[in-house]
Amino acid sequence: MRKYLNRNDIILIVVLSVFSALFTIYLFMVTQHGDKVSVYVDGQLTGEYPLDTDMEVEIRGYNGGINEMSISDGRVKMSGASCPDRLCIHQGSISRAGQSVVCLPNRVILRIDGKEKLDYDAVTR
Repeated sequence: MRKYLNRNDIILIVVLSVFSALFTIYLFMVTQHGDKVSVYVDGQLTGEYPLDTDMEVEIRGYNGGINEMSISDGRVKMSGASCPDRLCIHQGSISRAGQSVVCLPNRVILRIDGKEKLDYDAVTR
């Protein structure tokens, strides 16, 4: 019978797992909570909304597409979309500066902005 994992494979898996966990913790500690969400349609800024006020906003996207944005408890999410795949809805809610939710068919981007200028462009999860 053949062994699939040897000692070096296990060491490599453990080292990569620890590195990934430490990097995730570092990113979580460095990123700040956002103050506002900026809405872009087809690359143009169309609105900015504070995260401390709960609201529902309808966004008119590219080619008549419609997205619905929900802000509650300092978090924002895409709650509705007219696009066929609805992947933007499944991205979940975001609250940290640099995070974004993207609807490609409607060309809508929700981006969280903070008080301070960030050294990086975006944060993915």
